[in-house]
Amino acid sequence: MTSVGGPFFDELAVGQVFDAAPGVTLSEGRAAQHQAIVGDRWRLCLDEHLARSVARAPVASPSFVTNVAVGQTTLVTQRVRANLFYRRFALLRQPLIGDTLRTTTTVVGLRENARREGRAPTGLAALHMRTVDQEARPVVDFFRCAMLPLSEGAAPTGHADDLDAIGRDLAPVDPLALVPEWDRSAYVGGGVRGVVPEAGEVLEVATGDVVSSAPELARLTLNVAAVHHDRFAGGGRRLVYGGHTIAVATSQLLRALPDLATVLAWESCDHIGPVHEGDTLTSRFTVERTRPAGDWQVLDLRAEVTADGERPVLDWRFSVLA
Repeated sequence: MTSVGGPFFDELAVGQVFDAAPGVTLSEGRAAQHQAIVGDRWRLCLDEHLARSVARAPVASPSFVTNVAVGQTTLVTQRVRANLFYRRFALLRQPLIGDTLRTTTTVVGLRENARREGRAPTGLAALHMRTVDQEARPVVDFFRCAMLPLSEGAAPTGHADDLDAIGRDLAPVDPLALVPEWDRSAYVGGGVRGVVPEAGEVLEVATGDVVSSAPELARLTLNVAAVHHDRFAGGGRRLVYGGHTIAVATSQLLRALPDLATVLAWESCDHIGPVHEGDTLTSRFTVERTRPAGDWQVLDLRAEVTADGERPVLDWRFSVLA
């Protein structure tokens, strides 16, 4: 009998490439399922007439694009215990409905955690993801770090890479360079008020959203990490996919700032606590900076998300188009 599953930490090597995940076409049906689960409220993704006047075609939700790209990387992290951070996330292109995404994942750093008596050994794998569309045009580029178990009886690997240095040798992502060539006058003419908050403004969403259909979202986006599907792999209770938490926070952001056009980049994204199905998430957003970008504005935001009003679960810094 052959046991089928993703690699253990001790089976990974720097430079290893995983690219066998199926391509995913961003169809109307998949987009509708995604919207029903996370509550996407992007105007250009809900209003096809507005999207055609602004972007010349129906636009795919940036949350949907992100979740598909991350889901395609989970062939290497099927046995993941936790996802610690995302870094240097850039949405290099704003995909349209009908585009097909394919993602390549490369192992770029490995560090075994200190072993503790009574605990199964684990290690941290830093991964670099690149997503392209059907014409091989770059769509998403980012790093993430996953905690994986070692196989039973595995000897110490000696892996001790400095994961804090991953991606630091690259130039910082410039959100201003990622602004799409959209027709702003058509966007404002479509009923958008064009109100931009001031730097320093803090927006707290008064009501929360329950997390539901967690395994359905994982399946929709090809996320095969066992902890999102199998309660035994999750220590007795399934964990919610981190992209689910981020997408719910984004839908809450759009209740606070309904005229935002899209996400451009993430500076950092830290999962600081677990989320389970049935948790109620609430978000607070701080406007850290505003910058002109031609006829548009770029807002640098910080999202702090809490589960059930008491447990911090997400600290996310990112840039949006306003």
